[in-house]
Amino acid sequence: MSRVDPITLEVIRNGLASIADEMALIVMRSAYSPVVRDIMDYSTALCDPQGRVIAQGLTLPIQLCSFPRVMRFIEQKFGADLSPGDVLITNDPYSAGGQHLPDIYVIKPIFQGTALAGYAATVAHHTDLGGIVPGSVAIYATEIQQEGLRLPLLKLYAAGEPNATLFELIQSNTRQPVEVLGDLRAQIAACTTAERGLLQLVERYGAAELALYTEALHAHAEQMMRDTIRELPNGVYVGEDYLDGIGEAPEPIRIRATVTVMDDSIDIDFEGTSGQVAASINCPISLPESAAFTAIRCLSRRDIPNCDGYLKPITVRAPEGCLLNPVYPAACGARGVVGYRVFDTIMQALAQVVPERAIAGSEGGPFLMAAGGTYQGRQYVLNEMLVGTWGARADRDGIEGISNPAANLSNQPIEMIEAEMPVEVLRYGFVTDSGGAGRHRGGLAFTREFRFLQPTGFNLRGDRRDHPPYGLEGGGTGGPSAHVHIGADGSEKLLPTMPMRGFAAAAGDVFRLVGAGGGGYGDALEREPERVLADVVAEKVSIDGAARDYGVVIGDDLGLDLGATQSLRAARRAGVAR
Repeated sequence: MSRVDPITLEVIRNGLASIADEMALIVMRSAYSPVVRDIMDYSTALCDPQGRVIAQGLTLPIQLCSFPRVMRFIEQKFGADLSPGDVLITNDPYSAGGQHLPDIYVIKPIFQGTALAGYAATVAHHTDLGGIVPGSVAIYATEIQQEGLRLPLLKLYAAGEPNATLFELIQSNTRQPVEVLGDLRAQIAACTTAERGLLQLVERYGAAELALYTEALHAHAEQMMRDTIRELPNGVYVGEDYLDGIGEAPEPIRIRATVTVMDDSIDIDFEGTSGQVAASINCPISLPESAAFTAIRCLSRRDIPNCDGYLKPITVRAPEGCLLNPVYPAACGARGVVGYRVFDTIMQALAQVVPERAIAGSEGGPFLMAAGGTYQGRQYVLNEMLVGTWGARADRDGIEGISNPAANLSNQPIEMIEAEMPVEVLRYGFVTDSGGAGRHRGGLAFTREFRFLQPTGFNLRGDRRDHPPYGLEGGGTGGPSAHVHIGADGSEKLLPTMPMRGFAAAAGDVFRLVGAGGGGYGDALEREPERVLADVVAEKVSIDGAARDYGVVIGDDLGLDLGATQSLRAARRAGVAR
């Protein structure tokens, strides 16, 4: 590596990253569906000729680390049987390393002449791929065959010629053929753009020189991650968290992570996690891997390159047949809620030794509400993936109105929902007193209310009601989530977070979704009274909540009573209830 110039390395690193980012922009700007265009549920990457990731777009961490596993399956199946103009496609968790069926991978090998120069890789969550419900994600699916169209690794294009039969097969197995085929073409366009960009780099530096620098990039990323791990005390740290469980009378589902730090490497073992279930929250191993890598990376203070090198010091293991490594034919459409809990569990384990770098529990990942039917003479699918809030950290409050730390999603604009779907959005905002109390307050939960304008069926995926986001260093838990079906007569029914059935709504019915609030950090009695007052003025904390959770006395005129606050806090610290 003595020939490697650090300035050239940084130029090449950023050149590769800019290609991956341009891919992401191409997908977003070319996509047809709200899931990709507005929610931005997709990811992009560049890989070297060995299939190792060398750059990632600024997209979803919890998807991105699935690319290495998919690339290994490509090598096993195709080997040297790839040609210029080929485009590969898959969505299968069991034969190709995917995560769930709505996530379609489109990957293009890039050739300079007849020599393989690398791969352009994309994955996008498609609106619908058939199955028992619109949107193809139902908690109550019990095997993968109920969830929609499975695509093993296939050639969507062979030597530049489209596979018309495969396109027709996909078109015939979705409720939204225009959106699905449009999004596929957006992925192909992104890969074509990446091909042009990578070949320009090859032309500029030469294939041998570029290969030298990509090897250096992997080595640099690995070294930076090992340096990060060396900052952690050697030891075994256990994190444990629970999903609410499935159905009307749920039993908690355990996620257990044993994190072993040994010098410059980390081993993460999920032994003790609950077994796979007869529902669709089973989580193929590529997702726990992604969540684990993301959690460790979030603890680093270094600008580590987004390439395979930083993964090498980290091993992830899960017993076969457990929730995090299910065996065929387990359903896995709603696996995302589990992946976000994996992130939280690892963060909880490492907070024992580096609390100043950790984050308290967040909202639990996007909450899904999917509805569908016929509207204005065509089938429609509403995929609402609502994101919300972070837990607090050692030096700041939790952020609200933001995607989960392990994701990078966005909420759909209300105007687009109402323009394209038979739905009205009645309310969208934050929930007062929902952030976990602490020296630093957890982010507020969000709420959104939908009124259905015609009879429709809908299904849900949520969590964090019975096991709300945890606090750290004495911080309080975040507020619990809630799913509420409100009839036209005003009657309210609390729905399960992971229901084993769908629901029917009449015209005029309302569905209210309340996310979970983020966990707090530190002793709430140490929060500056002036900051609590500012939260009350901003309607983030109520006057009653200020006294109850923070020991801060504020009058109805929003006047801060410091004397009464000191007395109340002293009584609380002395264990006197007031």
